[in-house]
Amino acid sequence: MPDIVLTTLNARYIHSALGLRYLLANMGELQADTLIEECVIETRPLDIVERLLLHEPKIVGFGIYIWNVEPTTKVVALLKSIRPDIQLVIGGPEVSYEYDATEIYRYADFVVTGPADVAFAALCRQMLQGHTPGDKVIKAEPPALNTLQLPYEFYTDQDIAHRVLYVEASRGCPFKCEFCLSALDKTAWPFDIDVFLHQMQQLYDRGARRFKFVDRTFNLKADTSARILEFFLQRLDEDVFLHFELIPDHLPDKLKQLIVQFPPGSLQFEIGIQTFNPQVQTLISRRQDNEKSRQNITWLRNETHAHLHTDLIAGLPGEDMASFAASFDELVTLNPHEIQVGILKRLRGSPIIRHTENYHMVYNPHPPYNVLSSRDIDFAGMQRITRFARYWDMIANSGRFTHTLPSILGEQSFLRFMRLTDWLFATTQQTHKISLNRLFDLLYDGLIQALDVTPALTAALLWQDYQRAGLKKAPHFMPDKATTRHPPPSQPASSTAPQRQARHLKTSPGR
Repeated sequence: MPDIVLTTLNARYIHSALGLRYLLANMGELQADTLIEECVIETRPLDIVERLLLHEPKIVGFGIYIWNVEPTTKVVALLKSIRPDIQLVIGGPEVSYEYDATEIYRYADFVVTGPADVAFAALCRQMLQGHTPGDKVIKAEPPALNTLQLPYEFYTDQDIAHRVLYVEASRGCPFKCEFCLSALDKTAWPFDIDVFLHQMQQLYDRGARRFKFVDRTFNLKADTSARILEFFLQRLDEDVFLHFELIPDHLPDKLKQLIVQFPPGSLQFEIGIQTFNPQVQTLISRRQDNEKSRQNITWLRNETHAHLHTDLIAGLPGEDMASFAASFDELVTLNPHEIQVGILKRLRGSPIIRHTENYHMVYNPHPPYNVLSSRDIDFAGMQRITRFARYWDMIANSGRFTHTLPSILGEQSFLRFMRLTDWLFATTQQTHKISLNRLFDLLYDGLIQALDVTPALTAALLWQDYQRAGLKKAPHFMPDKATTRHPPPSQPASSTAPQRQARHLKTSPGR
């Protein structure tokens, strides 16, 4: 039986915990007595406890994140009740700052704050030797990256076959955007590129084809980015799929010349715009050249096959509904494949807290700590934007309504989609568990009643999208249509296929 079990609750099975694998890789002589037991948040806490106790561990280490802190707290509380002799260690972003305000802190024996790659192993050695540290909180400093053992050999064949593989060519971020915990970093640190690519080759040789890079600033150093892109270009086959986060205003020609060579379905870029408002950008310490960002997104959309997933944040201090609407409308004109409308979250430790008093920021006291109201957007307004984001995912980001969407948006995209949002919620009182068949029928009524689209045009557009969706029976809005199944036509990989992959690549970060 292992002495040490490393565990976390992933958002979904398809995700894999890069952080746990770093811990395992750096356990030294304790590695043989350590194993990983990954769980998912949908599993009942009692069932997770049973799984962990089957290993009869002396120490259990938990990775704590914003999406799993609540169910993990239940697991830790149960473990402490059933087996108080087991030493419980927690670490991760959710308990690296303001940890003493969390419920899970009360149940844990030790908390490792900061990067625990080597600090966790050192703590385990002390405990197993009977030298229990006097302090409950172990503050870990960032290790030199060239001293770390890399974790990629600990992706199993099952992981490679069925899960997203998270990888990182660098850590940290030189930018200071106050909504992000990376604002606390001093800079970005690269791994040795030759060592990193050797690890990627080993994964590739084992059959890995889908890589999600968790680097905050993939294109910060063009030479390094070019080496990585060249590596995968030389190994392209129909299954290779890469996900990168891009700085929107930095795309030198050296990278452009490589990006254009990737075929449809192989490349996805996550591009954080967050806001186009220069005053808000300055307020939250975000450096962004808006004009270059526009030019780069336009070039990527028009000249490459890359799938573009762009991000906006609603509820930033100093941003009212009109300002957010202007950013949204501008991004719509740039025509990315997806626009993720996120709601500002006050991550523990993030500098955004300095605006709380002046801008009357009110945050949810429970995860995910989303903003509930501000000086510039009241609670009712934030609720409307939250519903807007959900319906936008359902309708626009899903890729199912490509024919209908232009008539929904018109020339005032935010205003018209918000009008549809208000109508949908007033009609259904739901933002979840709306079947696709019902959504088509709702949109038929909503376009006519809320957006003044003619019934004939509405039916014609929705019918085209309905056929593409491959649904089995005739829609209520066109009862005369046959009930035979219409298989969806094959779509270019630059639209529908990567969009499906984006749905599960976005959910959780890799460490």
